[in-house]
Amino acid sequence: MAKTIVITGATSGFGRACAELFAGAGWQLVICGRREERLRELAQQLGGVPVHCACFDVRQLAEVKDMVSGLPENFRAVDVLVNNAGLALGLSPAQTAELGDWEVMIDTNIKGLLYMTRLLLPGMVERKRGHIINIGSIAGTWPYPGGNAYGATKAFVGQFSNNLRCDLHGTGVRVTNIEPGLAETEFSMVRFGGDKGKADAVYAGTEPLTAVDIAEIVHWVACRPAHVNINRVEVMPVGQSWSPFAIDRQPK
Repeated sequence: MAKTIVITGATSGFGRACAELFAGAGWQLVICGRREERLRELAQQLGGVPVHCACFDVRQLAEVKDMVSGLPENFRAVDVLVNNAGLALGLSPAQTAELGDWEVMIDTNIKGLLYMTRLLLPGMVERKRGHIINIGSIAGTWPYPGGNAYGATKAFVGQFSNNLRCDLHGTGVRVTNIEPGLAETEFSMVRFGGDKGKADAVYAGTEPLTAVDIAEIVHWVACRPAHVNINRVEVMPVGQSWSPFAIDRQPK
């Protein structure tokens, strides 16, 4: 029997690449997103495997509940949940950042992930199998100017993943946090409000990670033997590393 994977944020980037890769491997999919037209287009492209489209907003608890309760019978035994839906908005310092942007990041990156996990986890525990794969970020570990609330939300994802492992001890349910570095998707277009010039500048002169790079890691993690849990994967392109600490030097 084909395994079932639920992917949030499946309409672009990492989520779409995951859907394509897992479909190619014969999994059946629940693809989730807010853009119904994109979901339908993706479902048609994934022809050959069972696909259920779930158009809803992970930030809205009532909508998440409706999605889970409305899963068709043959999609209910979820083997893997990929909590991929997430975003960054703006790059302003904390003192000038838009509070509304912070709220959207918290609602999506934290609350949406919590809602999906809490509502699908009981079934996994009952079946004594399952896997929660969270898409975090190196921003949750390594700070950078303007990463204020976004980095904090991804730090939450990392610690929540660790605590889930503790809570799920002995249940057979696995948890993994995947933390990508610089990756070229729609991420920067969203962060800069559709400003293509600013988005392109982020990747200029570099060879960033691709959505497929991350999807392949997700697939590898999900396909380990049942007794193997990959706790955390931090991945950067070769061209990205760390800089020296910033030091404010004042004239004497």
